[in-house]
Amino acid sequence: MARDMGPILKRCRYLGIEPSVLGSNKRASHRKRQMRKLSEYGVQLKEKQKVKFIYGVLEKQFRNYYKKAEKMHGIAGENLLMLLEMRLDNVVYRLGYGRTRKEARQIVRHNLITVNGKKANIPSQQVKVGDVIEVKESKKDLQRFKDVLDVTASRIVPEWLSADHDSLKGSVNTLPKREQLDLPVNETLIVELYSK
Repeated sequence: MARDMGPILKRCRYLGIEPSVLGSNKRASHRKRQMRKLSEYGVQLKEKQKVKFIYGVLEKQFRNYYKKAEKMHGIAGENLLMLLEMRLDNVVYRLGYGRTRKEARQIVRHNLITVNGKKANIPSQQVKVGDVIEVKESKKDLQRFKDVLDVTASRIVPEWLSADHDSLKGSVNTLPKREQLDLPVNETLIVELYSK
């Protein structure tokens, strides 16, 4: 499986995002660098790279998400973000059971999560409204989850999800709306890029 293994802070600095968006508590140093002015295409491409980096999605998968979002009813850019938010690894991260999306993906991959009582080990699995996401009963006592919850306790669970940290369980209440997503991205630029 291909993964982006590059330095996170360097990439955050290049894309102009805070590491906290990824769940990292590291601080990016803001060096004064003279960057040349980007073309319209460059700005659109950078916005797409930003979203791909935040969610840890590679190009082919991202393109498939965009095609699916385009066919859905509503605004393509908002549909794209909604599809990415409804990935299982992202929902585990949003519920606070992973410090970062990468850690949430690893937790899913290692068979520590169930969806509606059934094992789920595919990070890109799309969850639906009403789905119950839970840490496996046999794994709830792991020190790992106690450590993660200590770090993520201050993180606010989005309105479209509900979480019960005592029983390490959460559910999807509604589809996320654009105003509920705290992402520093302009999805219309991505739509413009793909509509060329």
